[in-house]
Order: sequence, then C-alpha cells, then structure tokens
Amino acid sequence: MAQFVDWDLAAATAGALSKSGPAVSYDDAMAVVTDLRNLTDEAAGHVAAYTGLSSQVEVPPVRVVDRKDWAAVNIAGLKQVIIPLVTRLSGDKQPGGLADAIGSRVTGVQAGTILAYLSGRVLGQYEVFSGNPGQLLLNAPNIVEVERKLGADPRDFRLWVCLHEVTHRTQFTAVPWMRGYFLGEVQAFVDASQNSEHILERLRRGVSTLSDALRDPDSRSSVLDIVQTPAQKAVLDRLTALMTLLEGHAEFVMDGVGPEVIPSVESIRAKFNQRRETGNPLEKAVRRLLGIEVKMRQYAEGRKFVHGVVERVGMDGFNKIFDSPLTLPRLDELGDPDAWVTRVHGSQPAIGG
Repeated sequence: MAQFVDWDLAAATAGALSKSGPAVSYDDAMAVVTDLRNLTDEAAGHVAAYTGLSSQVEVPPVRVVDRKDWAAVNIAGLKQVIIPLVTRLSGDKQPGGLADAIGSRVTGVQAGTILAYLSGRVLGQYEVFSGNPGQLLLNAPNIVEVERKLGADPRDFRLWVCLHEVTHRTQFTAVPWMRGYFLGEVQAFVDASQNSEHILERLRRGVSTLSDALRDPDSRSSVLDIVQTPAQKAVLDRLTALMTLLEGHAEFVMDGVGPEVIPSVESIRAKFNQRRETGNPLEKAVRRLLGIEVKMRQYAEGRKFVHGVVERVGMDGFNKIFDSPLTLPRLDELGDPDAWVTRVHGSQPAIGG
C-alpha cells in the first residue's frame, strides 16, 4: 500500500508539541473528570427534552481526554479514512522507495503539528471517523483553562460546553443515517477529483499549507487549494450546508436550554464570543486556514437559520430536517428559512405560527 502519512511520527509530534495543561492537583483533575461525566448525563436529559430527539442506537459513554489523548483519538480516526482512500487511489501499489518514505515522514510531522495546535484549542468534539456511531470527547485541560481565563463559574461553564457537545452527539445518534451521509459526502469529494493520480499530492500540499501557517501568519494559501473541479465544489457546498446546520443547531440548543439551568449563562456567552473574535495575528491566520474562521460564521448563520425555522413551524416542524438527506437545507436556504419551510412543509406558515 502506498504510504501517505507516517502515523507513528504524527502521534509523536503531536504529543511533543502539545501545550502543557493548566496546573491542577491529581485530586482536582479527577474531580474535573467526574464532574464532566456527570454534567454530560445531565446535559443529555436537557437536550432530549428541549429538542424532542432521542438516541436510536446505543450511545458510548463520554470520554474525557487530555490534549495528547485528543490528538491520538483523532489520528486513529483519520487513519480509518485515509488508509482506505490511499489504497484505492494508488491501486494498492507498494511504497515507492526513499521518496515516498521521506514524504510520509514530512507529512507525519506536519499533521502532528496541526493536531498539536488544535489539541490546545478544542473544548469538545463528537468524533465520527473511528467507529460507529462515534464518540463524544471532552478535552478537560482546555475546558479548565478557558473557564479560568473567562473567570466563569466552573459548573456553569462545563454544563454549557456539555450542552453543545451532547447536541452534536444527539444529531448523530438520533438520526441514524447522519454518520453514513457525512462519510459518504467526504468520499464523494474524493471521487469528484478529475485526476486521482494527483489527489494524494494535493492532499499532502493541503497538510503542508496548514503546517506552514503555524510558522508564517502572512501566508495567503488556503485549504481550498485542493478543490479542483466543479463536482468537488458541489460536494463542498453540501458539506458546508450540513456543518452550518449542525453547528447552528447546537448553538441554538445551548442558548435555549442555558437560561433555565445555567445561572451565569449570559455572562459566559458574552465573554466566550469575545474570546472567539480576538486572538493574535498567528492565531487568526491559522484559524482561517484551518477553516475555524468559517466555523465561527457557521455558528452565527446556522443559529439564525434554526431560530427562523423554529419560529415558523416549531421544534417538531424543524425536526423534519432530519427525516432524510433530501430534507437537509441547501446552501442557499440557510439565509432564507422561508424557502426551506416552503420546500419541506409545502406551505409558509405565518411567523410565530
């Protein structure tokens, strides 16, 4: 099989470059883990009651991780996707000697560098690549670090984070087709390449672009450089619409539930939004190249869309969005809730109806 990434080197690099977590005693660290597990269970009840969605599959328990473990889990997930992809594109050819070996090690270091950066930023994640139906991860060091920087009440902030991440878990476990649809779109993106012989090199260049951004904040390259065909653009539009919906739905739920169960939620939201909008030039450049700037817009645009639909047809009416891939919003509908309501419900109820 052709070699693309030296995964062991990626893991070692991520572990070596990951920032150390905030100073806590062993007992305090164990208390944080216990608290996050309990608050995940509490959040699950709130999310189910608010959304009317319940899991249709057995839900694995939350996994509370540190930064190194978060990177390792994501490396394992990426391997599940990339190894079969490389095998298919290469025709199961054997590695091409020294050049491929060096290339895989370079890419391994670059991938590890990117994951190390992200491991110090991500609070939580529903990881879908490494297994079905996926697994909820909470990055304890980052949660503690951010709550301290914000001066937030620890229990309130942790429950607030859990509400967001549990909503993502609910999206994938209450909607059994969601994971397969998402992975299918990722596969469709690759299949839409006009020249499969060059797709691996383009992917490698994308990894290199992101890694270089960590050292050169003035870089103007973009991960979109790997998009080369109209068919890939169409897939990317569908993926963008899906991720905007999922992020906006999670934001809508956490803001809807929050005032009832989190006394300091308004203060947390204001401080957290300010944190999202600020950062040094290097962080801003990396956020743009990694797509995090796009993700920030998705939070706002998706939340506005979900609010608009719920306002028109209620939560049960909104949940028709999860009936099938055909009822998902199209990219142009995200700014026009009425268009989605008309297409899916066949009518346009009065606002508030």
